Amino acid sequence: MNNIVKKIYRSKDINTIQNKITLLGSERKVKFNALDFLSFRLLTTIFLTIILLFSNIEYFIIPFLIVIYYNFIYYYLITYQISKRRRKLDDEALTFFEVLNLTLKSGRNLTNSLDITCKNVDSELSREFKKVLCEVEYGKTLMEALDALRRRIPSETINDIILNIMQTSVFGNSIVETMNNQIDYLREKQIMEVKSEINKIPNKVSIISVIFIIPLILLIILGPFIVELLG
Repeated sequence: MNNIVKKIYRSKDINTIQNKITLLGSERKVKFNALDFLSFRLLTTIFLTIILLFSNIEYFIIPFLIVIYYNFIYYYLITYQISKRRRKLDDEALTFFEVLNLTLKSGRNLTNSLDITCKNVDSELSREFKKVLCEVEYGKTLMEALDALRRRIPSETINDIILNIMQTSVFGNSIVETMNNQIDYLREKQIMEVKSEINKIPNKVSIISVIFIIPLILLIILGPFIVELLG
């Protein structure tokens, strides 16, 4: 099946999907690569088409259902999961980098600080940095391992922090000062997100009022008149 997929899809498209799948991380329950995903989507689409053709659904509707399914499976298995993971990593970032900053302030180098932080913080982000340290043990430089990490992280915020750490290490600037600035940014970002959620509450309440409360009030007011008319 993989050979058929390679003939149907361009190498560029397969590589693009593979890069997206890499952003899902290594801790996902169901592990698959781009060829596995494309094979699964193609087979299930064919199977669904056969079922729809033998059903009572009008033929002109079938292509729309197939297109919806074809795009939905990509959205749910890849796009949605990446977005979900991005939010999770962003939530874990402040705690992880605060502990890392405290460790750096004690005078340890970056590698030792990452090791201590990973041992004391249990999170998916921490486990990603543990993988960085394992790669360093097997021969990669820390910069190479951090660069590879950036390709596994879907969060632009975290990737910017990693990039700043790399640049600071290369150019010999104060990494503690860099971390202080990044942590301040993370705090401000979280505050802005909370404010944004608070600002959305009136709109949500308004929508609920329009959908549920107002019709109920109208029913109570007009109920007697409706009963009288029906009587």
